[in-house]
Amino acid sequence: MAEKDRNVFVNRTCDCIGTGRMDLALQAEYQEELRAVQTLCHFRHIRGHGLFSEGMAIYAPYMDADGVEHAAYNFTYLDRVMDFYRSVGLAPILELGFMPEKLSSGPETIFYWKGHVTPPNDEEKWKALVRATLSHLCARYGREEVETWPVEVWNEPNLRGFWKDADKQAYFRLYEITVQAVRDVSPCFQVGGPVICGGDGSLQWIRDFLRFCEERALPLDYVSRHTYMGQTPEHAGRYLYHDMNRPEDVIAELEATRDVMKEFPRFRDLPLYITEFNTSYNPFCPIHDTLYNAVLISGLLLRMGRVADSYSYWTFGDVFEEQGVPSRLFHGGFGLMAQGCIPKPTLWAFHFFAGLRGETVCVRENSVMVRDGDAYTVVAWNPGRETAEETWHIPMTGPVCVMRETVDEDHGNPLKVWLAMGQPQSLSADEERLVRESAVPGVRGECCTAGEDGLDVKAVLSGYALTRIRVQAQAASGDYGYSVDRYL
Repeated sequence: MAEKDRNVFVNRTCDCIGTGRMDLALQAEYQEELRAVQTLCHFRHIRGHGLFSEGMAIYAPYMDADGVEHAAYNFTYLDRVMDFYRSVGLAPILELGFMPEKLSSGPETIFYWKGHVTPPNDEEKWKALVRATLSHLCARYGREEVETWPVEVWNEPNLRGFWKDADKQAYFRLYEITVQAVRDVSPCFQVGGPVICGGDGSLQWIRDFLRFCEERALPLDYVSRHTYMGQTPEHAGRYLYHDMNRPEDVIAELEATRDVMKEFPRFRDLPLYITEFNTSYNPFCPIHDTLYNAVLISGLLLRMGRVADSYSYWTFGDVFEEQGVPSRLFHGGFGLMAQGCIPKPTLWAFHFFAGLRGETVCVRENSVMVRDGDAYTVVAWNPGRETAEETWHIPMTGPVCVMRETVDEDHGNPLKVWLAMGQPQSLSADEERLVRESAVPGVRGECCTAGEDGLDVKAVLSGYALTRIRVQAQAASGDYGYSVDRYL
């Protein structure tokens, strides 16, 4: 990345958010969590697994009295999920997978809920399923709207768990027949792949996929991949721990992906979608519950818009069952929101970045300042253990209001309260109230007068703290006769 680009801030924080398998959206707590997250962040898209898995019950062929099989599809749950997503302002990224059990060519599955990960046993039936599903969505929600929903073929086929034997050529064939089926419904659908995750050989996967699409003249509207910060893991019980790469290392990985795309003139300028990112790739890694996670993710949110056209945090909530139903409030789940609709520190990182609108004024290693009209907003974080200080110059004059929201060891950190309780598996109503009340940032407001040369605003951040500071002109006047100075 050129040095000049390091001072650029492109904010795509709220383009997309991840979710667990799609049928979890039928649960009340899932809906409550997503509504709460949307109130704070206003994501535009949502992406998850399991569109064609058994929990959604879409693929429903039947045998007649003569033993002849007939194609049939059931869109009851799909409609309920899509209706809910749309009600909270979300459009899906349609990940086409996993394989319906009756279309699977083998017994291999992944996750607690057994998503089938083999190629179809009948390519024509798979294509018919894709066409029927997209046609139904167009009929129900309008072709013009549904054609704006990106379509993604499968999930992480370079990993054996998600695609039988990580068979590259078998995935290429799946992409070929699937993109044909999608375009049968409408040439306007935006289709992407190969949806790989990191690891050895991941760039070669992308290179080979692009070459395959080029040689077969296949449609490809965006390149998608995933990225996680976790290094080689260590296990303790059901939990997983690992050291983390730096945000700069993740950006280097994405830049390398861009370099591969540039090898192909047809694909060099395509959008790059990061349809999953996080620190750890495991839903039982305690880092996800911590302040440390929030500051690492802040480092990514500052930088990712420079190289990616969309990026989606995995996931918005802890109603998530890939490795079984979580049994404790804090268990290292991916979510921005813990069970019981309790915000984790990383949710506030997204909320703070979501509010950064306007002209970028200053970009530093661990902070960004923007101007929106006559107001200035700073988001800053401390990725180290020791206290750090930082100062910004605000070119305003006259009476101003400085509002600070801070997430640190004692504010917006419900994990600390839960740990003090002894990590209970079940909480009383009063205990849950205390944990929830500890989950909001500390807020402090101050009024001061900026001189002719402006105002210097300083933040003193304890270890792994995160803050948002907004500076704006003070309101002209209060109500006549109201004063607290006579008492304070």
